Amino acid sequence: MNDMSYSSNKPARREDRLMLALIVVPCFVLLLAIALLGQLVGVHWQSWLPGAEQKSSIFAGVHAAVYTFMSHII
Repeated sequence: MNDMSYSSNKPARREDRLMLALIVVPCFVLLLAIALLGQLVGVHWQSWLPGAEQKSSIFAGVHAAVYTFMSHII
């Protein structure tokens, strides 16, 4: 017989939210700095960031890149 254990969905603890914020915020700032540098230099920065290829604004591109990057590390 298969042993199937079910885990209940627990609400996020304060430590989990803090850890997520300590990862997401620096990643967003770093990728925003890269995109801004690319925008100032005049290069096609969307190809540098994963997930930002089809976005028209810099913040939408960085937002997409952060979530793509986060899916790879978590």
